Amino acid sequence: MGETGTAGTGNGGTGGASRPPPFIPPRNRMLVAILALLGLLVSLYMLAYALGWAGTLICTVGDCERVQSSPFSRIGPFPVAAFGVLGYLVLMAVSLSGLQPASRGSRTVPLALLAGGLLGVAFSAYLTYLEAFVIRAWCQWCVSSAVIMVLAFLASLPELRRLGRSG
Repeated sequence: MGETGTAGTGNGGTGGASRPPPFIPPRNRMLVAILALLGLLVSLYMLAYALGWAGTLICTVGDCERVQSSPFSRIGPFPVAAFGVLGYLVLMAVSLSGLQPASRGSRTVPLALLAGGLLGVAFSAYLTYLEAFVIRAWCQWCVSSAVIMVLAFLASLPELRRLGRSG
C-alpha cells in the first residue's frame, strides 16, 4: 500500500487525476527583478545626492552636476530620482510576486509589468530628451537608468504571450 493508503496508483492516491505541471518561475520575471534592483540602486544614489546625503557626485562621463542642478531635476518639491526609486520598487515588487506559484494564470502581473515598463520607458525618454535638447548635458546615472528601464521593458515583453494564453 502507498503512503496514502491506496494500493499501486502511483500518483499519490488521486485515482488517476493528473496534477498540474510544477510551477517554473518565468525567467523574464527574474530578469526584470534583477534589472529593477539595479535601477533602484542607481535611483537611490541619485536621490541621496539630491537630498544632500551623498557628498560629491561621482560622474566620470558627462556633466551630471549640470543635469542635477537644472530645474528639470525636480517635479514640484520632489527630486526626479524619487520617482525612479518608486518606479523601480513597484517593478521589482510586481516581478517578484510574479515568481510565486499563486501568480500562475494571473492577468494582473503581466499587465502591471508591461504597463510599468512602458511608463518607465516613456518617462526615461522624456528625461533623455530634456538632457539632449534642453539642458544640453548628459548624466551617466540618468542614462544608465534609462538603459536599465528599456532592458526591463524588453524583458517584460514575453508577458504578451501570457496575456494571450490567459485571455
